[in-house]
Amino acid sequence: MPATTERLPHVDEHSTTVEADAGATWEALLRVVEGSFSAPVTARVARLLGCADVESSGPRPLAAGSSFPGFHVDVAEQAKELSLAGSHRFSDYALIFRLDDQGDGTTRLRAETRGEFPGLEGSIYRGLVIGTRGHVLVTRRLLGAVRQRAERH
Repeated sequence: MPATTERLPHVDEHSTTVEADAGATWEALLRVVEGSFSAPVTARVARLLGCADVESSGPRPLAAGSSFPGFHVDVAEQAKELSLAGSHRFSDYALIFRLDDQGDGTTRLRAETRGEFPGLEGSIYRGLVIGTRGHVLVTRRLLGAVRQRAERH
């Protein structure tokens, strides 16, 4: 994990077991993550929040240096870790996906969220995103979509 995300406080972690090997899970993760954040509404929200990353750019499939609305890729270690980072006026944050090959054709997929929410505005934003459990629902939905896509292969 890069130094920029290491300094961010841990928010939460969610995981799922995928009935597919790490390679298939990795391919599914790249497609689901990019697809989930590529909708035009995501770019509008990113601009509204003042995100540092507001459009898609860089290498595809996702690799270090790629970006899409709300995030840029810090680390893309094939079939091991995809570390996304971002910032806007209310928060600095990271979403780190880790793949643990279970050795039996299954993969444990984990999603760790880290974030800093400075000032009163940051506290209010944290309450709206984390406190309402909206973030939990979105993260679990992402994990479920990756699982479904990987298991179809």
